[in-house]
Parts: sequence; structure tokens; C-alpha cells
Amino acid sequence: MSATPQISTEVARHLFLGAQGLLADPTRKTTSATLAKLIEQMGFVQLDSINYVERAHHLTLGSRLDAYRHEHFAHLLETQRHLFEHWTHDASAIPTAWFAHWKPRFKRYEDKLRSRSWWMQRIGTKPDNVLDQVRKRIAREGPLRSQDFEHDRKGQAAGWWDWKPQKAALEYLWFTGELMVARREKFQKVYDLTERVLPNHAPLAHPSEAEHIEWACHTAFERLVIATPKEIADFWHSITLAQARQWCEQAAKSGELVAVTIAATNGEKPRASFALHDWQARLRKLPEPPDRMRLLSPFDPVIRDRARVERLFGFDYRFEAFVPEPQRKYGYYVLPILEEDRLVGRISPKFQRDQGILEVQQVYWEPGLRVTRLRRQKLDEALQRLASLIGAERFTLPKD
Repeated sequence: MSATPQISTEVARHLFLGAQGLLADPTRKTTSATLAKLIEQMGFVQLDSINYVERAHHLTLGSRLDAYRHEHFAHLLETQRHLFEHWTHDASAIPTAWFAHWKPRFKRYEDKLRSRSWWMQRIGTKPDNVLDQVRKRIAREGPLRSQDFEHDRKGQAAGWWDWKPQKAALEYLWFTGELMVARREKFQKVYDLTERVLPNHAPLAHPSEAEHIEWACHTAFERLVIATPKEIADFWHSITLAQARQWCEQAAKSGELVAVTIAATNGEKPRASFALHDWQARLRKLPEPPDRMRLLSPFDPVIRDRARVERLFGFDYRFEAFVPEPQRKYGYYVLPILEEDRLVGRISPKFQRDQGILEVQQVYWEPGLRVTRLRRQKLDEALQRLASLIGAERFTLPKD
């Protein structure tokens, strides 16, 4: 028997960055079609409410397309309905072509939410009455926000920990597929009936378990190329580890996958993984990384799996927005710096909107990195692109 191939971290990084759209020419013409193709290539783009610098999805897409503008994304999501908003590991915009594969998830949420004391405490003792009132009002009046529903807790907080019954009902109906997010207004969800938002997709048949597992594993591998069963299960958060492991083993027997080991940069032993059978052909077709620096969103898919990032890039990243300020090492909303195919540092920025200034409070280069004049120039160029994306008139750097 031949030995299991060992793939270097450099090769694994290159394949991963290529699959996630970070090797393509960022200066190419950007249209709705370009953006739709990119998001499908990535799988999804995560949404997040924090707007300290810019919304996460705009940062993610802007790091891949210089000419990206907010309206490109809104057109795909709210007009063309090429995307829909729902849950992967978190709130995300997902290609609508895959909507049927959210139907198993809708059923799981239906069972899960009704068994949660947290949700029951917020919706009250008569959940079906509240659900029925909310769905009937939306059916009658059209798209509505949570704030369009009356409640008797004026002056109190209304965060996720203190939802009124109608908000709990809206989220339940969204999680279980009866409602969709028709659009957002100041990032607040506007809900409508699924059959009105996605009339061609709402009636689609529920996939079988085997069909769903096949879809989840195949699409995850296309976007990771090399992965462990756990990384495959975690990609969509829609199947179990046991299901992913069984699929990988069967795919290896059929020749769709090959068993490999991946070297690590952090001193770990090579990790047993699976790769698409044509990974070498894919590698040969990939271009070299663009000769530039990019500032990645904290929610970029390349950064999402912190353990994988540390193994492949030797980069230890932690999102510190929810860490008490005295305990933060780098800052509230830190953006990793990608130079070609290496993560070489991070910045701690803040958008001073009232002044139109992107303020870089600190730059942290990775230990041992030689900070040349060319590197500083590349960072300046990356910051200028970020300033243009978010609408800042200029950027400032800390004094040395």
C-alpha cells in the first residue's frame, strides 16, 4: 500500500484561499453577477450587527472586490432574491438555489425552540396564540418589523435577553421557515411570509436525509478542498459529525476523496484529513496570490475556524469585542492583515463617522516579521481601499 500523502501548509493555504475567492483578481469588474458567483463560491457570507468599522458582510466582500459597493449586495438579497438570509453557524446570506436544504433545519428548530425554557419564558404561556396573531397580521398587512408590534414594556431594554412575545414569535417563525427576512432597515429585520419572499422556492420538496448529507458534504469540500470530517460537519452546521465521517469514508472508497495528512505551522503533528481527489489539478490551475495586503473581517470565512487558522497560517486570532476591555490583548474590533497568502499582522481600527476618519489605533505585526518600507506602503494602500469602502475621507495611523 502506498503511503498517505502529506500536504504542506503552504499548499493547503493556497487551495483554501483559492476556494474562498482570495486568489482571483480583486480589480476585476464588479457586477451583481460577479458578486453572486463569488458568494456561491464562498458558500455564504456571515452577517453581524456590530458596525464599529463596517458591517461584516461588506468587509468580507470588499476585501475580495475593489469595486464592491453596498448596493450590489442589497440588490442580490432584496431585489433579485438570489440570496436569502438564514442560519449556518450564525446569521448569513446564502444562495437561494440551496433553499430546499434549509427545510431539514427548519424542522429541527421547530422541535428545539419549543423545548427551550428561554424561548418559552419570552413568548409566554400561550405560544400558539401569539404565533397565530403574528402570522395573521403579517399575512394581512405585509412585511413588518418587531417594533411594529405593540408591547407593554415601554422604557425597558429590548435586546435578545428581553424579547417581547411578538419578537420571540417572529424569530420562531423565521427560524422554522414560515417567515423570511424580506429586507433590513437600519439592520432591523423586516419579516414577510416565505411564499411571498421566495415564491418559487417555498414549495420545493424536502430533501431526503441521504440527499441532504450528500449536498452538505460535497458543497463543504468544494469550499475547503482539504478538511477533516469535523470541519465538514461544522461548515454548514447541518449534519452530525458521525454523518460527515461516514460520508468521507465512503467517498474515499469510491475515489471522490483521498486520505491525506496536513502539516501544521504550530508544532502539532500532521493531521489526518481528506482531500478532493483532484486537489493537485486544482492547485495547478490556481493563480499566485495578488501582490497586496488585505484587511479581513473578523467574520471572514478564512478566519472563522480559529484552530484551522492557527494550524495553516500560524496565526492566533481571537475576536475580543465581548472580552472586558482590561483583558483585551489587541482591541475591540481587530482586522487581520493578509499579505498574499500569509497572515502577517492585525490592526485595531475605529471609524470616527462624525469626522469622516478611519482611525487606526494600533498596528500589530507578527513576531519576527521584517516591516519594510514596501510593507508599510502596501498597508497604506489597503487602508485607502478600506476607507473608500466605508465612506471615510481619510485614514490615520498611530505615531511610531
